[in-house]
Amino acid sequence: MEPDLTGQTAVVTGAGRGIGRAISLALAGRGAHVLLAARTQSELEETASRIAATEGSADVLTTDVADEAQVEQLFARTDELGRLDILVNNAGIGLFGPAVDFATTDFDRVLQINLRGTFLCSRAALKRMIPASRGMIINIASVVGFKGYPQQAAYTASKHGVMGLTKSFAAEAQEHGIRVSAILPGGVDTEMVAQARPDLDPSGLIRPEDIANTTLYLLSLSDQATVDQIYIRRRDGIPF
Repeated sequence: MEPDLTGQTAVVTGAGRGIGRAISLALAGRGAHVLLAARTQSELEETASRIAATEGSADVLTTDVADEAQVEQLFARTDELGRLDILVNNAGIGLFGPAVDFATTDFDRVLQINLRGTFLCSRAALKRMIPASRGMIINIASVVGFKGYPQQAAYTASKHGVMGLTKSFAAEAQEHGIRVSAILPGGVDTEMVAQARPDLDPSGLIRPEDIANTTLYLLSLSDQATVDQIYIRRRDGIPF
């Protein structure tokens, strides 16, 4: 069953391309007003243009989720709109290479965006959702949130951290009627996966739209149901 999101406000980070763009289009297509957040203005404008073409509603807000001030500015926009119903933490980067040669600055940058960014956005969202006693936070994690792969130490550490945040925020938020879930895809046809695994045939990868449809499924559940996490793998059995 597809959810009716008419009148709701959603924030999607990393909305300029890939999974974030697909989720933004899906939410707008169900009636939500979507705040599109990412670092690249031109990519956000392209997503907004596609939403407008389907008569959806969206705002563009250039945001680095690792920057606390920029995150606060992003969520201040939801205050102007008068509500916040959905947060999708999708923004993330992947830097890869052998751990023994991996630069500390690269390690820090991955954790700043993937983990710190998820924390900052979730905290800002909860400050607004708790008084309203409603809302849902969906974290886009990864198969590396529970597995490890060679040359992905920083990315794996960040996604393990995202899963820890998901579990803790879910435990804190449930008494306020707020649900927190994680989607853990393995091998989606995105630029990041192409960079991490150039050996994979794109034709066998999961589509970003599959993750968008999973997001809609979570939002279609009744208030009496919640899902902690969903792991989506490739049909051929290869996890990543």
